[in-house]
Amino acid sequence: MTDYARAREVAEQARETEWTRPSFGRQLFLGDFRLDLVHPPPPVSGAAKGEEFLRSLRRFLSARVDPALIERTARVPDEVVKGLAELGAFGMNIPERYGGLGLGHVHYGRALSMVASYVPSLAALLSAHQSIGVPQPLKLFGTEEQKRAFLPRCAAGDVSAFLLTEPDVGSDPARLATTATPDGDDYILDGVKLWTTNGVIADLLVVMARTARGISAFVVEADTPGITVERRNAFMGLRGIENGVTRFDRVRVPAANLIGREGQGLKIALTTLNTGRLSLPATCAGNARWAAKIAREWSGAREQWGRRIGAHEAVAGKLAFITATAYALGAVVDLAGRLVDAESSDIRIEAALAKLYASEMGWRVVDDLVQIRGGRGYETAESLAARGERGVPAEQILRDMRINRIFEGSSEIMHLLIAREAVDAHLAVAGQLVDPSAAAADRARALARAGGFYARWLPTLVVGAGVRPGAYAEFGPLAGHLRYVERTSRKLARSIFYGMSRWQAKLEHKQGFLGRVVDIGAELFAMTATCVSAQEDTTDLGRRPQELADVFCRQARLRVEELFGRLWNNTDGADVRLARYALTGRYTFLEEGILDPSLEGPWVAATEPGTPVTEDVHRAVAH
Repeated sequence: MTDYARAREVAEQARETEWTRPSFGRQLFLGDFRLDLVHPPPPVSGAAKGEEFLRSLRRFLSARVDPALIERTARVPDEVVKGLAELGAFGMNIPERYGGLGLGHVHYGRALSMVASYVPSLAALLSAHQSIGVPQPLKLFGTEEQKRAFLPRCAAGDVSAFLLTEPDVGSDPARLATTATPDGDDYILDGVKLWTTNGVIADLLVVMARTARGISAFVVEADTPGITVERRNAFMGLRGIENGVTRFDRVRVPAANLIGREGQGLKIALTTLNTGRLSLPATCAGNARWAAKIAREWSGAREQWGRRIGAHEAVAGKLAFITATAYALGAVVDLAGRLVDAESSDIRIEAALAKLYASEMGWRVVDDLVQIRGGRGYETAESLAARGERGVPAEQILRDMRINRIFEGSSEIMHLLIAREAVDAHLAVAGQLVDPSAAAADRARALARAGGFYARWLPTLVVGAGVRPGAYAEFGPLAGHLRYVERTSRKLARSIFYGMSRWQAKLEHKQGFLGRVVDIGAELFAMTATCVSAQEDTTDLGRRPQELADVFCRQARLRVEELFGRLWNNTDGADVRLARYALTGRYTFLEEGILDPSLEGPWVAATEPGTPVTEDVHRAVAH
């Protein structure tokens, strides 16, 4: 099965609705610009309570958390975890009736942004616990008994972790090897899980395992006999995260701990991620805003050739990109959070776009920050402070941010999943192009599911009808950007339709084309969110948000036009051919004259297979 077909199959299991709820993102890819779905944006729920918590969180971080210590020791102190628990940070999005704070996604995202700007690994701990750990799947699929048993513990500070990935299984969960075998009133779990964020210190685990009816999800007590945390992994960034390798050897789990039904595991995991993955763009937005602050300060303080470096066009361009993009990422996260809290939209595409866009653009932002700071951007904060300079951890943020393009669905996988969702309506109504053998009844159902979209919009897409000159006048100087989004969404829909007619069933192999289609949609979504946010922010901030939004949209439009050009003018075919040759060993002459430290260095002996595990490194956090 191809990657694209697998993405379609896996994502289908997470679908809870047959397009019965509106989706701004889905309509955007169809050329139907539904600004009414996001403007005016849904109101922020629980604003007073959320802002009060943010103030308490800021005071706690400033007074009781030492970012340099966490980076130096590669560990979050137990007293920090305990303090966050007492503050309620482990129950931010757990309902109040189960002991949590009951914050909406908007303030949950803002809290993660704040934490990430200060200690990214601490944000990862809180996010993994609440967004993909025990709380989220139980809220969505758990029984009342399970919620009463586990959610108060999670809110009080019992750390949870999510265990899906295995040594031989990454983004293809269909190959999952961990098993759960029924045995009376229990299941017996056997297998190994890799990259278990929070797993080293977790009290509760969500474990995905294969049962007779398919992949299933279980809540597992971390101290159950037979569970061994074989090691605590170390990474280039996020040095404070407690991420390990966990082995299950005939671990007995009560059948009552099964979440949902047997075989619902993938649906549970992917539905959880529909909203859970919004935590990651929130952390990216926080890092980007910190980067904007540091870039502004350094560009104004550093002088070269008689001028502040920010006055030189080469640096000014980077500073403008960082500043405008930081505002845009915050707008994307806030809008997505509001849509989640309103519960009126199908936000799968919006959440996925936010994750993809924030991780990619956030990386560019911090990379440009390091470039602006030059040697001081590459030097560690500890080294800077040791010689009397301000300890700015720019290189650390660069390392910490890099994982976001891999976490919770790599950018490559996100492109495939979003493409599956985004073009599904096109594929459905044009089924005869993609699958000429499809039965007439299947085609009829596909047309019905499309809700008459093509009857209303296909003529517009074909002729490329324009946009009313005075449209979106209420947005003032930003109106032209929204007209561009509407016009360009139609162009995007035509491109998708043309791609289907050109490649038919082979479209699923055109991952370069599909990826660019998704990237265009992501830019259009970000432009819309930024304009909507700026329009709202002008009430309190005057024209300043519009200035940021205008420059961001100008930059985004250039990226969009480049992506459109590369839809049809690219090196995809040549790249695939060269890669195929490379895999056969045709170019191994390039490897002459080098030494490979992974094969010829001191680690070789330590990586011999069969090395026994001598100790369980799981440790309980003192509450």
